[in-house]
Amino acid sequence: MKEPTSMDECVYFTRRVLGTGKAAAWVYRKECPKCKKCLMGKPKDPKTGRYKIRATEYVCYECGYTEEKKEHMESLDINITYTCPKCSFEGEKQMPFIRKKVMRTNEETGKRQSVEAVKIECENCGEVILITKKLK
Repeated sequence: MKEPTSMDECVYFTRRVLGTGKAAAWVYRKECPKCKKCLMGKPKDPKTGRYKIRATEYVCYECGYTEEKKEHMESLDINITYTCPKCSFEGEKQMPFIRKKVMRTNEETGKRQSVEAVKIECENCGEVILITKKLK
């Protein structure tokens, strides 16, 4: 599996330490389904030239094709390289980029809370590894 060389290639990138294990996950930007020339991204503000962070759509900068955020995100694949915290197995996985709500215990407060996470299983021992969405 090829790691990205620049963050401009990615929609999402993270590195996490999971106890004694670790994980790196990234989602490459998708090519425009209409013109096949450019990578799709969030629209830019015409005044400042910066990306609109809270945009609800993705746009092709070449032909102007737009796609809703929800359907665009469901069509992407996440690439994950991990070291299992239970058995120290090093593996790689590619799967659809779909976050699901899961319950987990917060280490700081000790309370259970619902968080969005990408859920993978270790290929060796079957341990469930969660790559959670960062909380504020």
